Amino acid sequence: MGVHTASNSHNEKKYEFYWGYKNHVLVDAVSGLPIFEVTKPANITDSGVTIPLLKDVHGWFSLKETDFIADKGYDTKAIYNFVHDELQGHAFIPLNLRGTKKKNQLTAGNIICDAGLAMHKDGRQYYPDRIKQKFTCPLKNSKDDEACPFNHIHYFNGKKNRGYTRYIITGTDYRASINRDSPYFKSIYSLRTESERYNARWKNLDLEKPSVRNINSISNLNTIGHICMLSTALAAVKNAKDESCVKFTKSLSKLMKEPA
Repeated sequence: MGVHTASNSHNEKKYEFYWGYKNHVLVDAVSGLPIFEVTKPANITDSGVTIPLLKDVHGWFSLKETDFIADKGYDTKAIYNFVHDELQGHAFIPLNLRGTKKKNQLTAGNIICDAGLAMHKDGRQYYPDRIKQKFTCPLKNSKDDEACPFNHIHYFNGKKNRGYTRYIITGTDYRASINRDSPYFKSIYSLRTESERYNARWKNLDLEKPSVRNINSISNLNTIGHICMLSTALAAVKNAKDESCVKFTKSLSKLMKEPA
């Protein structure tokens, strides 16, 4: 548990408690080294930190036309739009379906209802960033109140048109346009393993169990840890003959010069 303190006009301390912290790191996918890091309370989501972090870094280190690679925890339209519109780059992020249930459909796109019947397409609604396709019950015009073989609760609703209505929403924005099954997407996304390797090495410093509790102290401790990692990497590059350094920083092999 961490704690924030603040003083009011009566010089009395006000305490705000939070559970843990997260260290957010922007890692170069080629060298496997960190570009920027920041520590935030754990109640702040990964996606909530991303855009301010990228803006900060872009102010002193150009991220123009960058490929932003992240896991599905960063799957938000705001991040896609920032990377695409502000950085003129591309986002490689898997879709986060957020518990949505996949609908049974025919190859033509028609939804299969609970009775096993193909629902009828019944018009579309167009929005700036999505298309809403409407599907209706194939028996909606039937005069038989017991025509539904499933006896669906919504079949007889007391109205002229029987049955229930379902929708499929298809995005038309940049996020929806990405083909995540393409070989190109998969090849770029595979570079995220460099970030995983770096995080694994950083965890070996045992900073996940800090001896301090104040958020500022933890932030400083994390920063020192990243400086140590960068120092080790620099030593490996400058002294390629040191096998222990080379083994510890395998992802840096492309940066090392051939021995004379």
